[in-house]
Amino acid sequence: MSLTISDTSTTRILVVGDVMLDRYWFGEVSRISPEAPVPVVKVDRVEERPGGAGNVARNCAALGARVALLTVVGADEAGHNLARLMNDAGIETCLHEDAQLSTTVKLRVIGRQQQLLRIDFENAPDHEVLQAKLADFDTRLADCDVVILSDYGKGGLTHIRHMIERARAAGKPVLVDPKGDDYARYAGATLLTPNRSEMRQVVGRWQDDVELATKAAALREKLDLEALLVTRSEEGMTLFSATGATHEPAVAREVYDVSGAGDTVIATLAVMLGGGMSLPLAMRQANLAAGVVVGKLGAATCSLEELRAAQS
Repeated sequence: MSLTISDTSTTRILVVGDVMLDRYWFGEVSRISPEAPVPVVKVDRVEERPGGAGNVARNCAALGARVALLTVVGADEAGHNLARLMNDAGIETCLHEDAQLSTTVKLRVIGRQQQLLRIDFENAPDHEVLQAKLADFDTRLADCDVVILSDYGKGGLTHIRHMIERARAAGKPVLVDPKGDDYARYAGATLLTPNRSEMRQVVGRWQDDVELATKAAALREKLDLEALLVTRSEEGMTLFSATGATHEPAVAREVYDVSGAGDTVIATLAVMLGGGMSLPLAMRQANLAAGVVVGKLGAATCSLEELRAAQS
């Protein structure tokens, strides 16, 4: 069914979470190293993109929303590059610098359009810097329609419980992309968006959709959530709420790269909800947007034009 998407230019999204710099080294692979049985990549192009919460913010902006990003980075080249990239994307960015922190960098080596290696550089941010970020959160809360908390387990959301409490007290919907198995810290959020493996980590395995619905209902009640959206890869995605389960099958597309698809899902949900769309219809749009980005390499975005084109 085709759905008209209303103007998103007045929708205001606040994104808070772990940001990282995705760095790609592209090159040719024509031989195996004489030193070890590994391919030799002759790098001919380097590309950088915002990752983590930065990719979430970029996806919101690509859909036409006004976006503010609140995060912590190191006082280093990667942090400065992230600031420039976010500015280029038209995102209002508040980057708290921690001199003791190295900005998280994920370096991917690509040869013949395949990822050959990923190297991660990271360490946890300082607690005092995070406390200052909490004060900024309070300041920016009034000027947004929806809050996204993007947890990549890098330490940037140490105060997430306080953020959820304050946002909900202010009447703002809070969407959380969770990480790890301690979901108690997300209690009171409007919506969680775990993927299939993350859901299994928390509730255990399920035999069929009936058992999944039972486990989802129990988790939703335990955490006092309005809804739970489980992304299920080739099985599509399922929304669990007080009214039951709503399922969207996966969009039939050639899958090129699934990295960052979860960022696109939560970003699209937030923008559509901020524009007044119902949660089931917002999920449909998120499913279509995810179908667009998996056809692209690396952390990618779905523009409003691409999303509209995917309606038919």
